[in-house]
Amino acid sequence: MPSERQVAEGATDILRQSTVKIKYGTDQVYESTTPIRNYREAVSNLLSHLQSLGLVNRLDEITGIGHRVVAGGELFSAPIVIDNRVLAQIRALRDYAPLHNPVEADCIDIFRKMMPWALEVAVFDTAFHQTMKPVNYLYSIPYEYYQKYGVRKYGAHGTSVRYVSAHAAKMLGKPLESMRMIVMHLGAGSSITAIQNGKSVDTSMGFTPVSGVTMGTRAGDVDVSLIAYLMKKLDITDVDQMIDILNTESGLRGISGISHDVRDLEAAAPTHPRAKLALDIFVNRIIKYIGAYAALMNGVDVLVFTAGIGEHSSNIRARIMQSLGYLGARIDPERNLQIHDNAGDITAADARVKTLVIPTNEELMIVRDVMSLSQVAQQAE
Repeated sequence: MPSERQVAEGATDILRQSTVKIKYGTDQVYESTTPIRNYREAVSNLLSHLQSLGLVNRLDEITGIGHRVVAGGELFSAPIVIDNRVLAQIRALRDYAPLHNPVEADCIDIFRKMMPWALEVAVFDTAFHQTMKPVNYLYSIPYEYYQKYGVRKYGAHGTSVRYVSAHAAKMLGKPLESMRMIVMHLGAGSSITAIQNGKSVDTSMGFTPVSGVTMGTRAGDVDVSLIAYLMKKLDITDVDQMIDILNTESGLRGISGISHDVRDLEAAAPTHPRAKLALDIFVNRIIKYIGAYAALMNGVDVLVFTAGIGEHSSNIRARIMQSLGYLGARIDPERNLQIHDNAGDITAADARVKTLVIPTNEELMIVRDVMSLSQVAQQAE
């Protein structure tokens, strides 16, 4: 890859205010609130801005496009060039990530039609976790449900975990395969992943991204009997409505009653008991998973914090680490407070376990995958 220089970054929000925001150059920012009614208009608007801002002269300068896809099931264990068959398979996996895969498939289809010359690559959140063994990915339900319907743990955040685990190995100057590592991807969606011999051993998210630790609006692990019980109590007949509650009205928001954002809860906690309780539960669930995964790997050599909360909340990091001294994991309080937007080592001088904070960069990981597959395609021509 000749260069990994970021030219621009941006986001389009069509669900709320139809906003477009693009950062480019050294510190230039373009913002607009042009009405955007659907994903086709969003893509068209984006491509138009790339030209009007001088980021590309012609659209055919863009030769590759990477798409983050949440659910790849057992079909995809690595990034893949998208063709009609792959796109159909992504759509068919909608039940595994109902909030994500349908939208991702629609956007892929739009890009393919608007830029047919570009190499389109799908990078799956679940792919990294395809190395898990049946003992860790199977649920204790009739085995034929796995055989017939693919019911098993798939995990998520694999692209993020792949990036930060490789970056951690580079920081420490050791082969990734030589370390037992636990990656805490803590953001609006949160997951914990155990890595041994450079591979995912187990991860907290399950069949869908709603399970695992408590998250911003997702419940995390719950007794499945609660679904039937609450549907009766709430007079809900559509199971999708109940699943939506677990996805969008639960987690930190559901417990606190005020916000899904850790920053809001940290500010409110001193005077708001439920905000404090939500944070306590969030930290508690993470600590439990770390303990379980350390036991699974017979110890841990490296702990990594990443994603929005993991990178920016020194308070959450400190609270989690307070309970991990038995593993030989301790952090330097000053280093923990000084980490801002950069990768850093916050390990205490007398700790046996390294603790790192590494900003995730899923976009860069996806670009690398696109470049790699582009080179393969060129060699095959």
